[in-house]
Amino acid sequence: MDYELTELQQEVAATAERIAQQKIKPVRARYDENEEFPWEIVNEVKKAGLMGVYVPEALGGAGAGNLGQVLASEQFSRACGGIALAVSASCLCGTPILLFGTPKQREKFLTPLATGEKLGAFTITEPSAGSDATATKTTAKLEGDHYVLNGIKNFCSGGEVADVYVVFASTSLKRGARGLTAFIVEKGTPGFTFGKKEHKMGIRASPTYELVFQNCKVPKENLLYKEGYGLFVAQGTFDLSRPGVAAQGLGIAQGALDETMAYIRVRKQFGQAISSFQAIQHMLADCGTAIEASRALLYATAKAMDNSVGPAVEAALKKGTIVFDEMTALDVKRWTKESGMCKVYCSDTAMKVTIDCVQMCGGIGYMRDFPVEKFMRDAKITQIYEGTNQIQRNEIAMMMIKEAASKAKEAVAA
Repeated sequence: MDYELTELQQEVAATAERIAQQKIKPVRARYDENEEFPWEIVNEVKKAGLMGVYVPEALGGAGAGNLGQVLASEQFSRACGGIALAVSASCLCGTPILLFGTPKQREKFLTPLATGEKLGAFTITEPSAGSDATATKTTAKLEGDHYVLNGIKNFCSGGEVADVYVVFASTSLKRGARGLTAFIVEKGTPGFTFGKKEHKMGIRASPTYELVFQNCKVPKENLLYKEGYGLFVAQGTFDLSRPGVAAQGLGIAQGALDETMAYIRVRKQFGQAISSFQAIQHMLADCGTAIEASRALLYATAKAMDNSVGPAVEAALKKGTIVFDEMTALDVKRWTKESGMCKVYCSDTAMKVTIDCVQMCGGIGYMRDFPVEKFMRDAKITQIYEGTNQIQRNEIAMMMIKEAASKAKEAVAA
């Protein structure tokens, strides 16, 4: 399928594919087994200039936009979802800084993330605040030139290895959602420590940690956007980042199908290759169709996002303003619906395809020394993090209802 990628986007995809096949694939089993962080792979990605694919060149990135990030994440995930996440976690940290950060914050924090000099992480989940981020209990109190943070965050991808964290805390618990505020916190800040490391079913090359804040003093200038606007920061970030999760799901599905196809063409039963049986062929057809449909939806959405948000980014860099403010001035639409659709469809595809691939491979597909079962374990999280697929369906439906109401109102007015 020709998706009319630019020369830069084609180069990003080709470079990511080369790293995935030559560097990631040979070591993925070891990193999964040992739950190690893949520093050697991150350094390869850094050398290739792919740590900040989505970041403008002026800020140290490749300037390939959201679609470029999707292409890279897809290829990395095609080899290993866990190692892909070890790279893309920095993207989730950098996105809110790009959208809501001041020029000084972009220069200080985003550029090192884009070049790979530093790694980033994003943390919003708490023991009592998962899908409901407004239930956040971590507090931030302004004292002089600092905010003092107290509380616990959990399920932080990138955990202890990151250098820069986007952290959400409440500056006013009684205000609920209107009290949520985002901060940039640097590793080594007094009062900021790490709790337990989680042991997970999949994506095991990416460490997941509990973060602990005990009278952690964060400089006032590290406030991200405005007090009480944390929900805007989170929602704006997820609107643009969820295609990244979709890309992980797409890559995982494609990687599982690649391995399965290679196996069933040589595995023989009843005197013929498994791939010759119609029952298997029907499963192959369904897997291939779902993957291509996922890819078409994802690429189209990412491209449309770049066309929509790109002018606001350019304006903010030129004028020294905040990207989100330029998006508001240009009346850039929210991509909640389309972003959620990508995430739901691609992650559900990943889960179904990987389950079917294990089934097609039979007994060997269930074994740890054969890669297909790992793809299945890695696929599951894509239906959960950055908003469960049940929450995504709520948001998609809500946006559809709003759009229908708006069109009906316009029709009446006409």
